[in-house]
Amino acid sequence: MDVTTARERLEFMLAELDRSIGVLRGDPVAVRDRSTADAGSDLTDADRAQAMLTVATTQRHAVIEAIKRIEEGVYGRCVDCREPVPAGRLEARPEAARCVQCQGKRERRR
Repeated sequence: MDVTTARERLEFMLAELDRSIGVLRGDPVAVRDRSTADAGSDLTDADRAQAMLTVATTQRHAVIEAIKRIEEGVYGRCVDCREPVPAGRLEARPEAARCVQCQGKRERRR
């Protein structure tokens, strides 16, 4: 993928993530009379929203880092081994910072 296309996709992703994060951080719902079961459901919904917010925030950070790599002229190179990241990987995940091999090593260490 060429750098111009990558930047456009990353900036679009960033705008979408910012919108999603804004929705997930929305104002708390007004407290109203509810049963205990409804309160449990609200907790589950809040947990789900928090998990989605965490994922969106993490992905937003990855997108910002990818835009920085474009600006530094190193986009498309693995941040660990400096080898090219396969074009198919960048097509699927334009924010990808690592080649498949280095990403696999990183995930196994976790």
